[in-house]
Amino acid sequence: MADPRLRRWAEVLVRYSVGVKAGDKLAISGPPLAAPLLTECYREALRVGAYPDVISGVPGLQEIFLREANEEQLKYISPLQELVIGQFDATLQIMADENTRELAGADPARQAIQAQAHHSLVETFMRRQAVGDLKWSLTLYPTNAYAQDAGMSLADFTEFVYEACFLNDEDPVARWKELGAKQQRLVDWLKGKDQIHVVAKDTDLHLSVKDRIFINADGQKNFPDGEFFTGPVEDSVNGHIRFTLPAMFQGRPVEGVRVRFEAGQVVEATADVGQDLLEQMLNMDDGAKRLGEFAFGNNFGISRGIKNILFDEKIGGSVHMALGAGYPDTGSKNESALHWDMICDLRDGGEVWVDGQLFNKNGQFVV
Repeated sequence: MADPRLRRWAEVLVRYSVGVKAGDKLAISGPPLAAPLLTECYREALRVGAYPDVISGVPGLQEIFLREANEEQLKYISPLQELVIGQFDATLQIMADENTRELAGADPARQAIQAQAHHSLVETFMRRQAVGDLKWSLTLYPTNAYAQDAGMSLADFTEFVYEACFLNDEDPVARWKELGAKQQRLVDWLKGKDQIHVVAKDTDLHLSVKDRIFINADGQKNFPDGEFFTGPVEDSVNGHIRFTLPAMFQGRPVEGVRVRFEAGQVVEATADVGQDLLEQMLNMDDGAKRLGEFAFGNNFGISRGIKNILFDEKIGGSVHMALGAGYPDTGSKNESALHWDMICDLRDGGEVWVDGQLFNKNGQFVV
């Protein structure tokens, strides 16, 4: 018998996270390993009265593409992608990698060319989701590859995912709305504020959020969720920060990233692991050297990093920042083909000050 939480997961994703309505054109994408959840989401979308299409690929194709494609092919944009991002009402993406290191041998320069070519798609996605024309959600189906990255068995990792997504509750939506209400109090407190100062080990960073909007993320986009985020004023970021959690980006490990900003722009960036990738991504375009997002992680069901940004950026007691594209609905004007989230853990002596008032200490909100 299938785990009843799987059907619950599909119901939450389709009806709450994406908010699919009768008549919506919904694209559901994911690899074959995600078939159990893909199937349940397809079933649920039909019950809502939507028109779902499932888009699934064969593992390993992206690795072949990055090795074999000529430059013109690297710059090619699939009409299918343009159709989904430009005309569908909703998208639901389910990650389910069987090898998270598939792209470990890929040339970062070729990855950058492909990312630059897709800049127009990123712009279309950002614009449509900002005005509500495109509903979307992203989730992760447990696989052995993710479990290995997390240092867990598949059974333990599966339970970790269900717990982080509140799917062990009979009414997960109620839990997400409860978290949303708690976050909204903090978002309301931040309205009208200007200066943010982040202090932690090897970190002393100033930025402005003047006239910017904090978005309350409570399970209706990323799943799991549990953060509130904005777009910093583009030229306001000054100081240095050490991003403390090891991560994976485009299939390659990145660890020990340290970045220094002057007048909003990266002027120095180093990584203990992944220096070449970091340099290639930062040189992708002008916007890649600026912050497009600043956010507080607030899901205390996620207490440790698993080398997957969907979960790690939500760790309760952390902040994360994205180099590159910002979300227009926050007021961000930064445009880039890059959006790279990096995490700073505040739980061991970190502090965040807002307009001179202590807002967060050791990962706990104190206002």
